[in-house]
Amino acid sequence: MSTKRFDLTGKVAIVTGAGRGIGRSIALGLAEHGADVVLCSRTQKELEQVAREVKNLGQKALPFVMDMSQISQQDRLMGETMKAFGHIDVLVNNAGILIVAPAEEIKEEDWDSVMNTNAKGPFFLAQKAGRVMIQQKKGGSIINITSEVVHRAELNLGAYCPSKAALFNITKVLAAEWGKYKIRVNALAPCFVNTAMNKPLIGDKVWYEAKLKGVPLGRHSEPEDLVGGAVFLSSDASAYITGTTILVDGGYTT
Repeated sequence: MSTKRFDLTGKVAIVTGAGRGIGRSIALGLAEHGADVVLCSRTQKELEQVAREVKNLGQKALPFVMDMSQISQQDRLMGETMKAFGHIDVLVNNAGILIVAPAEEIKEEDWDSVMNTNAKGPFFLAQKAGRVMIQQKKGGSIINITSEVVHRAELNLGAYCPSKAALFNITKVLAAEWGKYKIRVNALAPCFVNTAMNKPLIGDKVWYEAKLKGVPLGRHSEPEDLVGGAVFLSSDASAYITGTTILVDGGYTT
């Protein structure tokens, strides 16, 4: 069977939070399928390592140090991307933060930090990438990494859950508005991914084992579990899919 529909040759993808975890895996997965990748993260050293891995796959890589919560940095990202590649085809809004605390203990600055990184930053980066895609007149794909918590509440994540719910709805809003430009906007919603960000949760063995019992596939997920969905949503294989969220949760929400 031909895999041509999944071929990303000639496409340029921006991936935020690309220095490690989900972002790194997605960036490498897109490169494996032919995309050149702009790698965004707050940590230069991590970006340089991932850039080397992308180049070893035969693709071009542009590392770009950026804090997702700082909207003022996004224009420079767009400028550097266009200077290096001349076009943008895919944006993966993956960067995010997690603060674990009971609702009665969440500080205003923590709330703002989570919302700015997980919702405000992705919206405005999608806006800027969307403007470029509109001007290019050839469509594009925006993929937001949300979470299965958009469908339910999780204790002690009183800022994180609302931030991902906002991104879930942003996905639908942008899909509705930009369909006329052939820009597709979708989301991937993982569950309990084994990443550094989730260590405060996964490190709680009682919590971890209790949650694992609710996963039909019998394991928590790894960053690589998100790659297939990202490649699919970036490629022509998903040409008629927009405004949807694909759960990557091992069946947990069933």
